Order: sequence, then structure tokens, then C-alpha cells
Amino acid sequence: MSLYIDTLLFTSNIVAPIFFIVSLGYLLMRLRIIDQGFIDTSSKLVFTITLPVLVFMSISRMNFQAVFNPQLMGYFVVSTLIIVPFIWLISRYFIKEPADLGVFIQGSFRGNYGIIGLAISFNMFGNSGLALASLLLVCVIPLYNVLSVLALSLPMQQSSGPSIIRPIKEIARNPLIIAVLLALPFSYYGWGLPSVGDKIGTYFANLTLPLALLAIGGSLNLKSLRNTSGQSGWSTLIKLIIMPLILTLGAWLYGFKGQELGILFVLFGCPTAAASFIMAKAMGGNAQLAANIILTTTLGSLITLSSGIYFLRLWNLI
Repeated sequence: MSLYIDTLLFTSNIVAPIFFIVSLGYLLMRLRIIDQGFIDTSSKLVFTITLPVLVFMSISRMNFQAVFNPQLMGYFVVSTLIIVPFIWLISRYFIKEPADLGVFIQGSFRGNYGIIGLAISFNMFGNSGLALASLLLVCVIPLYNVLSVLALSLPMQQSSGPSIIRPIKEIARNPLIIAVLLALPFSYYGWGLPSVGDKIGTYFANLTLPLALLAIGGSLNLKSLRNTSGQSGWSTLIKLIIMPLILTLGAWLYGFKGQELGILFVLFGCPTAAASFIMAKAMGGNAQLAANIILTTTLGSLITLSSGIYFLRLWNLI
């Protein structure tokens, strides 16, 4: 019995603080202590400054030779490139509206790894887990963006040239990608920032998770649940249960364990990224469906992430 209690406490300590802040953001929004202006400004601040600084600081401080894991990065890329076309192939037989199909596919694979994933990885494994999770962003960000563009544009029968070239340019200017690339030489050669720069960077990095989680909570609109369709339900099922179950099992069979297995589970099991709504709206997809998927996966991940971490810990896999 003590093993079960210890495992439950371990899981609660990881997940509960994150979702407490998300819930606090929702409550503060309902009480009008924060408003949409705060949500927009904080989201932009996190995306352009504090999250890139967090990624830079975590990667630049790590031992590159000790943390760099091409097998881990390769597994993520290969498994994603296998499961996304599979989701596409199956869903196109059931979803006939082009505006719905791309949003459904994107919502089923594109996780909020940059915020929720990094937070949980840090809570699970500390700075080493955060560094390894941050390093994966060099694969996650461009791959998820390119696949999302393809999923949204091809069903709408748009010209693939302009649709792909513009996002590639945006990816090249992405602050997170730039942060990763700037941090890699520091990690590889063992460079360090001056003490003043290190302290300033730490201040900015520490702003990231609470500010981002408050913004996510403030963005939730429970009233939209009334309009949630079966499509968002199936997308949520794929995102939170089917995909992480299959890909985490595959990772275990491949030989991953401990910190690596835990980070892969978090990566595949994160709720759908809020950025998927922005991209869906900009590219003519069903924005309401995208919003519903974000909402249902965010709420559902409280149970699925907690349960997954609980059983991985209980079975001594992490």
C-alpha cells in the first residue's frame, strides 16, 4: 500500500502545481482580475522572450556530450512521421469537410510541449530533464509546424508552394529555434555567461512557466464545450490516449527507460498546442473545432498525464 501512496504523491507533486496555476488563470479571468489584454501580452512576451531565454539557459548549462541523444531525437521524428500520415489516412474516410479534416489532424498530434511539456519534465527530473526536453524542441518545433501546414493546406487544395515557403520562413525566424541554435555552442564548448548575464537570464526564465500557465488558464472558455462535436472528442482520444499509449509502448520496446521514457511519454501526451488555433484560423480551417480540441485536451490531460506518470512510476519504468 505504501508503494501506491508514494507513487500517487510523486505524481501529484508533478502535475498538481501546473494545473493549479492553469485553474488560477481561469479563475482570475472569470473574476476580471486579468483580461484579454493580459492574455495577449503575456502570451507574446512568453513566446518572444521568456520561453526562448528559458530554453537557452537550460541548454547552455547542460553537458552536451552527456545529454545529446540522437536515438531519442530520431525516435521522436520517425514515430511522428509514421503516426501522422496514419491519422490522416484513417480520418479522411470519416471527415469530408476539408476545413475540418486539417484541424482534426493537427489537433490529434500537435502537443503543447513548449509549455506543459517543459514544465512537467522539469518537475519530474529537475534541470537535467528540462535540458533534455528543451533539446528535443529543435526537432519538435519545425516538424510540428511543417506537418501542421501540410495538414491544413492540402485538404483545402491550396497551392503547396506559397503555403509551405511562408511557414518555413517563419520557422527560420522562430525565437525558440534561434534560442536552441544559440545555446548549442555554449553547451558543446562549455562556455558560460558572465555572472550578471546569467542572473538576468535566470530572472527571465523563471517568469516563463507561471506566466504561460496563467495565460493558458485565462484562455479557456468552458462555454464552448456545449458546441464540442464528436470530431473534437475523437481528436482528444487520439491525442491523449491512443498516440501516447502506442508511441510510449514502442519507445519501451525499443529500449528507452527512466528519464528518456518519461520525457517521451510527456512529449506525446501533452494537450494540443494553443498555436494550433491561430494557424487553423489563419489558413481557413474550422477555428471553433480547433478551440474545442484545445479545451478538451487541456482538461483531459489532467487525468491522462497523471495516470500515465503514475503507472510508469508504479512499474519502475521512470
